[in-house]
Amino acid sequence: MNLYIETENGVAKNHPALESNLLEALGAIPEHWEVFVRVERPVPTVYQILESSEPVYAKVDGVWTDVWPLREMTAEEKTVKQQVVIDTFNAREQSENWSAWTFDETLCAMVPPTPRPNIDQVKLEANIRTFWCGAENNWKDTPPRPVDDNQYKFDFFTWQWVQIVN
Repeated sequence: MNLYIETENGVAKNHPALESNLLEALGAIPEHWEVFVRVERPVPTVYQILESSEPVYAKVDGVWTDVWPLREMTAEEKTVKQQVVIDTFNAREQSENWSAWTFDETLCAMVPPTPRPNIDQVKLEANIRTFWCGAENNWKDTPPRPVDDNQYKFDFFTWQWVQIVN
């Protein structure tokens, strides 16, 4: 799928068009239409900001393309983001259970002292979950979650499922 973009005095006009559409409508690619290469929207890294949901069209190395306004966070933005992650983590119910977790600046996330084990499908089917146990500072399997019409949450201090009463 080849794309072209209309230009005037070195500036892009409108949006890219399919080569096949131009050939069908005009019979040939006019000189003021130039090759355009589509660039997918980037996924920002943890400390980058995509400043627009729409690209701008620019000529890069002689070819028209999408240019996405992506920038690195300022030191202040980075600090604010890190603090939000830490504050949100610490505001969780029963947050003492995760007191051994530490902030990983590279990931901008709280991480356990030991990685979480792989999810065991057999345990999942038996309604057993693997959660962090702060009392033992390790991952531990829960008792089976009750299977009925009630809602439950897990109490990390008593290490049991507790029915939610509205």
